[in-house]
Amino acid sequence: MMKHFIFLFISLISFSKANSQQLKTFDLPQTRVAEVKNYIKGKEYNQGLAIFINFKVPSGKYRYCIYDLKNDKIVQKAVVSHGSGSVLPGSDVLKFSNTDGSYQSSLGKYSVGESYIGKFGKAYRLKGLESSNSNAMQRAIVLHSFGCIPDKESQSPVCLSLGCPMLSVNALKESAKYIDKSKQPIILYAFY
Repeated sequence: MMKHFIFLFISLISFSKANSQQLKTFDLPQTRVAEVKNYIKGKEYNQGLAIFINFKVPSGKYRYCIYDLKNDKIVQKAVVSHGSGSVLPGSDVLKFSNTDGSYQSSLGKYSVGESYIGKFGKAYRLKGLESSNSNAMQRAIVLHSFGCIPDKESQSPVCLSLGCPMLSVNALKESAKYIDKSKQPIILYAFY
C-alpha cells in the first residue's frame, strides 16, 4: 500500500513539473505586461485582454499570445511569422523597421482595429501607436492568417511575411473569438 502511495506521489510531482515546464514554454516578461497595463489605464482600450508578440523567441516556437490582464494568464498561444526583411543572412538576430517597402516587422504597441475580408481571408487592421510603428496603416500591416503557418510549434522556422504578423488559419479563428467580442480596441504589443 505504501509503495503505491509513493509511486502515485512521485507520478503527481512528475506530472506537475511537466505541466509547469509546458506553461513556461511561452516567454512573456512580466515587465511587458506591466507596461501594457500602465499604458491602457484610463484609456479607451480593452482593460482585460492584450496580445503580445515576443520576437526574441525563434519563429517556429510559440511567441504570440492573448493574455488575460485581470487574471494574469495566457488564454491563447500561437506561432507567428515576422517580415522577410527582418532576417539578417547567417544570423538569428532580427532587424525592424517602420519604412514602407522594407518588408520588416515593426516593434511597439498597436491598436487592433476592425476586421475585413481581404486576399488572405479575415484580417485585422493594426494602427501603430508609437514612432517605431506609426506607418503600419500606410504599409498595410495587418494581423492575418496564412496556410504555411503551422498550428503547433516546432524546431523549424516558419514562412516569412511582408511585415505582417501571420498566424495559422486555426490560430486566427481562435484569436477572432476574443477580438470580435471586445467592445474596445485591444492592444497588440510586439517587442524584442
